[in-house]
Amino acid sequence: MKNILLVIFIFFGSVTMLSAAKFQTKIEPLAGEKWYGAYTAQAWPNTPLNKIQFQPFEANFEKTDLATENLGNQAAPFLLSNMGRYVWSDEPFAFEFKNGILILHSDAEKINAVNAGKTLREAYRAASQKHFPASGKTPNPLMFKIPQYNTWIELGTNQNQQDVMKYAENVLKNNFPPGVFMIDDIWQKYYGNFEFDAAKFHDPKGMVDSLHAEGFRVMLWVTPFISADSKEFRFLEKNGGLVMNTQTNSPVLIKWWNGYSACLDLSKNFAFSWLKKNLKSLQDLYSIDGFKFDAADFHFYTDYPTNTSGNLQSELYAKLGTEFGFNEFRACWKMGNQPLAQRLQDKAYSWDDLNLLIPDMISAGLIGHPFTCPDMIGGGLIQTFENIDYNKFDQELMIRSAQLQALMPMMQFSVAPWRVLDKKHLTLCRNVALLHAKMGDYILALAKQAAKDGEPIIRHMEYVFPHEGFETCKNQYMLGDEYLVAPMINKERRREVKLPKGKWIDERGKKYKGGKTVTIDVPLSRLPYFKLQK
Repeated sequence: MKNILLVIFIFFGSVTMLSAAKFQTKIEPLAGEKWYGAYTAQAWPNTPLNKIQFQPFEANFEKTDLATENLGNQAAPFLLSNMGRYVWSDEPFAFEFKNGILILHSDAEKINAVNAGKTLREAYRAASQKHFPASGKTPNPLMFKIPQYNTWIELGTNQNQQDVMKYAENVLKNNFPPGVFMIDDIWQKYYGNFEFDAAKFHDPKGMVDSLHAEGFRVMLWVTPFISADSKEFRFLEKNGGLVMNTQTNSPVLIKWWNGYSACLDLSKNFAFSWLKKNLKSLQDLYSIDGFKFDAADFHFYTDYPTNTSGNLQSELYAKLGTEFGFNEFRACWKMGNQPLAQRLQDKAYSWDDLNLLIPDMISAGLIGHPFTCPDMIGGGLIQTFENIDYNKFDQELMIRSAQLQALMPMMQFSVAPWRVLDKKHLTLCRNVALLHAKMGDYILALAKQAAKDGEPIIRHMEYVFPHEGFETCKNQYMLGDEYLVAPMINKERRREVKLPKGKWIDERGKKYKGGKTVTIDVPLSRLPYFKLQK
């Protein structure tokens, strides 16, 4: 989560300093062809909007390497076009665009474009069926039906039983629905240890039982990092369970957002089984429902001469996550259409970063992750909510952020709305949470369908309505094939909505004939969405 604070790679404008790849493929563009995929994230948080190259990729896009960069989020060796073509490789590759020509660089194989049809949807369906088919499973249904609450913004690294219970009590006191409750960094004694810190959690089993009784489900934050010179470190080093520095033949101490730590080598059966055993033990001892699997970004492993790759470690980490119905991942390699709850990387509390949520969610779906949660409402950067000047705090942004998440597969609170909002705005925020719960059955039905056919839940307009001029649309989306959602992503009170061909009715009951752009009023209390009439 907090890796964004210590980002050492700049995605746009960076060139991976590697020797020339063994295989290069140049793919000439078709008329009107646009390419999407590879990454969920469009940019790092706080990147000015005018500096972001949103997908689809532009005609000139600088070389980026999937072996070393995941932009703090999900990535896959997969590109697809609105003209029905796609490229896939089981191994990471680098790619760039020069004057519209897609250039692929691979050390594993020569990668060719596959002609799968004439639309974005046909390209996606063909690729997913062959390379990342639907698993038949979803994360636990409650991940979709009710809001999620994460303690990071309110508690930071001071996770403790008293404040955890206070947060949960305030959820109910303020008439928000109970939901999935994530206890974040750091609840244990130290990293790599799986015992509650007794100084901060005097009765963890009683705490979990109380949360369950109030209608919550409980998840714990974990990472693959191991504090150096701990008993776990010595045990894992002795048994070959740590990522090794190939030059010194000693465990690598990886720099991450909380300092320096050793790291599990999940390609070793011993390490994989050890982590799985400890997580299952937490469930048995404390009735923990699941885990938030943080970290596993590629650059943690490629910054050093190691005996492994970030792609492999990230993929194996996610494979472990499929063992748990309640799970969450922010960084991931491949693993498309597996029963994993993915989440967007942390965003800043800004209107610019709010503009990233729809494009990122669409991109997540297009690389095979239908079960995705936007970032925490308001963003996941803790410094944004420290030492707030309440006379200047933009409460409207909080409401628009909540509205944007309401009709997405999942929605997650972290900053406590009752701390930063006045009564008027808190009511609006609560109404949005209740709307998500109200739509929970429909959203869950889409998730179950995605588990069968592998299609995204949040869909690009071009995906559902091909060749109607939606190739670059990034401020509205489809929830399944039935609902067009057009949230406000700026401080205005009016916006344009481009309606595809057909008959539509909005959430207020007003009817529209599609195939044109309409201008609508959007007061702060409104989340506009339109239903396609059969």
